[in-house]
Amino acid sequence: MYDYPKKILNARVYDVAIESPLDPMPRLSDRLGADVRLKREDLQPVFSFKLRGAYNKISGLSAEERSKGIICASAGNHAQGVALAAKRLGIEATIVMPRTTPSIKVDAVRRLGGKVVLFGDAFDEALGHARQLEAEHGFTFVPPYDDPDVIAGQGTVGMEILRQHPDPIEAIFVPIGGGGLAAGIAAFVKYLRPEIKVIGVEPVDAASMDAALRAGSRVTLNQVGLFADGVAVRQVGEEPFRLCQLHLDGVITVTTDEICAAVKDIFDDTRASAEPAGAVALAGLKIYAERAQKSGCLVAIHSGANLNFDRLRHIAERAELGERREALLAVTIPEQAGSYRSFIQTLGPRQITEFNYRYAHDRLAHVFVGVQLAGGAGEKEALIGSLRDASYDVVDLSDDETAKVHIRYMVGGRAAGLTDERLLRFEFPERPGALLRFLDGLAAGWNMTLFHYRNPGADYGLVLTGIVVPAADRERFTACLNELGYPYWDESDNPAYKIFLNGEADRNAGADKLQPLVVERELI
Repeated sequence: MYDYPKKILNARVYDVAIESPLDPMPRLSDRLGADVRLKREDLQPVFSFKLRGAYNKISGLSAEERSKGIICASAGNHAQGVALAAKRLGIEATIVMPRTTPSIKVDAVRRLGGKVVLFGDAFDEALGHARQLEAEHGFTFVPPYDDPDVIAGQGTVGMEILRQHPDPIEAIFVPIGGGGLAAGIAAFVKYLRPEIKVIGVEPVDAASMDAALRAGSRVTLNQVGLFADGVAVRQVGEEPFRLCQLHLDGVITVTTDEICAAVKDIFDDTRASAEPAGAVALAGLKIYAERAQKSGCLVAIHSGANLNFDRLRHIAERAELGERREALLAVTIPEQAGSYRSFIQTLGPRQITEFNYRYAHDRLAHVFVGVQLAGGAGEKEALIGSLRDASYDVVDLSDDETAKVHIRYMVGGRAAGLTDERLLRFEFPERPGALLRFLDGLAAGWNMTLFHYRNPGADYGLVLTGIVVPAADRERFTACLNELGYPYWDESDNPAYKIFLNGEADRNAGADKLQPLVVERELI
């Protein structure tokens, strides 16, 4: 108990690390009714806390250990800390990283002079290979978390929090992968301020510390989810587990959607981007605050910002679901002219975020719809109830992983037996009621056979729609489009449409002798 506070106070980290700020989060604080603070480890030179432990460990190596060269295994952030420390101290470094590591982390290690070896699909496979290379070449191994000097270096984060906020703190929330950061912070905080809760946070699909604490000993998970790759560890370290058993007040597990919502919260309050693992702690803080109803000062560690830019697309898609501000529903409506407009009118003034449909049946239509929610308790249930009261068959898909990741993009297929179908693409200003106005403008008896609407998060909405327009009606149809006033493009000759959505493609290719391809539209 007494060794770690002393080791943390004497840790050599500030040759490379900064004392990161403890920033207020006013927007989230107002929403949660708590004083939320964010420890900004994303502002470190390698955009993560990991260089603290790496440098503290490497700077203490003997001349003989340094001369052998060093090796480590890492999903990315420890690797950058080791590479920077090795460069600063003039030591050769070999870094074994999983093949699934985001390229931004791999490229950063190479720029820092580390020799990168990509091996395996998860951290544990990379660790095994690093240990093999250590034995073969005599390298000095630098553990990512299971080492007293590494733990002490990470523990300086807790030391800074107590110095920066001498007033009462109710709880500190720490992301857990291997457990080194949580162990170091808990050991220091519980020694000086035992009344402060230290709570670990893990993804629900990589909760190795939670499983170990429940079992009373370390366990190895069969597999871990890779979304929050920085904390995707199948087994926590031996020494971190020992310290967390003694000092941790508990573990909260969080879903992918909750992590994405926390990434958005960090951006909204600080304009900073967090990698998924970097937002894990804040996701746990939000769950704690919602359960507690009223809280004091709550601190979350923003542990890293090494995020591939293209992952923001997926994060943004899931954030509204994680904040419970979007409902995804499968709704069955009559297959007849005017039914879409009636359905949208039943939804009322709510913002529609997505609307997918493709003709498949002459009596019933299954639509995949996203509806924006204000976030109030019971709001989604009330919405579903109102739709069922209006005689719509509704299935809630908001928590269906397959629907969220795959089905929403697969609603469609080639419809057999359609003739005179025109495919049109529209853009229109995004404001409440815009979609209903669009449907009202086309309410002239034409049958819609395909409809895809998505709000891309901009100030305009995007619609792709198929409409059956007989040749004799083309002139009146064009006049209706012009009167509607929205920019549009006729995509009826689009090759992707002909290949994937238009049944005529098969007939023209002589495939009419084959069974027509009709995608089953049931979404459950």
